[in-house]
Amino acid sequence: MRILILGAGKMGSFFTDILSFQHETAVFDVNPHQLRFVYNTYRFTTLDEIKEFDPELVINAATVKYTLDAFRQVLPVLSKDCIISDIASVKTGLKKFYEESGFRYVSTHPMFGPTFASLSNLSSENAIVISESDHLGKVFFKDLYNSLNLNIFEYTFDEHDETVAYSLSIPFVSTFVFAAVMKHQEAPGTTFKKHMAIAKGLMSEDDYLLQEILFNPRTPSQVENIRRELKTVLEIITNKDAEAMKKYLAKIRENIK
Repeated sequence: MRILILGAGKMGSFFTDILSFQHETAVFDVNPHQLRFVYNTYRFTTLDEIKEFDPELVINAATVKYTLDAFRQVLPVLSKDCIISDIASVKTGLKKFYEESGFRYVSTHPMFGPTFASLSNLSSENAIVISESDHLGKVFFKDLYNSLNLNIFEYTFDEHDETVAYSLSIPFVSTFVFAAVMKHQEAPGTTFKKHMAIAKGLMSEDDYLLQEILFNPRTPSQVENIRRELKTVLEIITNKDAEAMKKYLAKIRENIK
């Protein structure tokens, strides 16, 4: 299959690496310097090259801020038989865009990133495939994600956004709070160092990506849960209530079984 990947960033390069040995692949990026780090693939910087390549599948791996712009740039030179796809962690506006595009589409979300995941062993990582997607597109990505030993879940666009609000906004906001009260530690403990590694990894992500995930309409209720739990913990600590602390620890241990 001829596959065009939009964007030569971390995830674009990852998909190029895993697809280029079984498919004819090309990477398009408006920044030629990004293309220095992709191999075993065509490297495109113009729409004419894309038109001549005539891809059967387009995987949009541009950063979330430019996902729709990247699609709009290349759609005019794609065959109507081409399937377009995205791997965005934020699906805002994508359902409407796809339905109006006139192209078959498939939307997925690999729930991992090069910052934290071990890309050589993804058996503990997950991927979401959007159920409204084209059947053949879903088959392609399910086969691909199965080959990577990912755990696959099929959600609607709405269910995806709800899941992201829970699974990403809670750890993101919790990490923000940790980083916000941070001060230099001469002799940090193991737990502190693990939290610091998470915080540094998260803060290396694109600002717009963090913003869009947290601006999900379903995020405020999740953040409210954090505030409510912090209030409870603060009351227990302030009152030095050993019995309440015992019950609280029992409750949260049950939550993470």
